[in-house]
Order: sequence, then structure tokens, then C-alpha cells
Amino acid sequence: MIEPPDVVLLCTEWQPRALIRAQLIEEGFDVVATDTWTMMRRYLKPGSKPRLAIVDLKSLPNPHDVLNDLRVLMKPDRVLVLAAIGTIAATDLQHLPFRMLARPLVIKDVVETAAKAIRSANRSGEQCEPRG
Repeated sequence: MIEPPDVVLLCTEWQPRALIRAQLIEEGFDVVATDTWTMMRRYLKPGSKPRLAIVDLKSLPNPHDVLNDLRVLMKPDRVLVLAAIGTIAATDLQHLPFRMLARPLVIKDVVETAAKAIRSANRSGEQCEPRG
């Protein structure tokens, strides 16, 4: 069986997607990055889920559907949502238990928050160190 990546990143904009992915890889994590929810969902299968899902809601079609699906597919502490404060999607997040970072993005903050989330998941019995 193929091991799932540590992180699956969904971001429609190529530049922040590439920068976040590169920095997470630099930190020792296995990362798959995509620009569509359809592709991300392929990595959220029972028994082979990533340790963290990062979703940037900017320019994402149907962010409400994505957030509702994530509630079912992932444990809330294993989801990091990036959203602009004041948007409808960000307002919806106030009622959901996901970790959230506000846009504009600071790549360092995204990576630090992601690493903390993965370490937190590790304490619940998963692998303790980044792969690589």
C-alpha cells in the first residue's frame, strides 16, 4: 500500500501554492499540491488520509461545499483553512472547528501552523517525525 502524503494542499493560485509546497518540503514533509477540490478529494480516502489538509478558499468555486465535505472527510484538527476575514466563507468558519489563518498569507505562518497541526496529530498516535 502506498503511504499518503503528510500534507495535501488545495490552492487555486499557482504562486502561493508553489511557495507553501516548497517550504513544507524544505521542512521535511511530503506534500501534494493541487488547484482543484476534485483532485484533493482523491487523497482524502478512508485508511489513507494525509496528516493535514490545507485549503485556501480564495477563488475556490463552491467554498461552502468544500467546507461541508471536509467536515465529513477529515478530523477538524487536521484541516487548516486559509481565508480572507470578512468573506462569507470566513464567516462560515466561525461555526466550524477547523484551524484558520487569515489572508493575506504569510508563508512562514502557514508553514509554522501546518507543522504544529501535524505535531498535534502525531501526539494522537501517528508518525512523530516528518518523512524524508
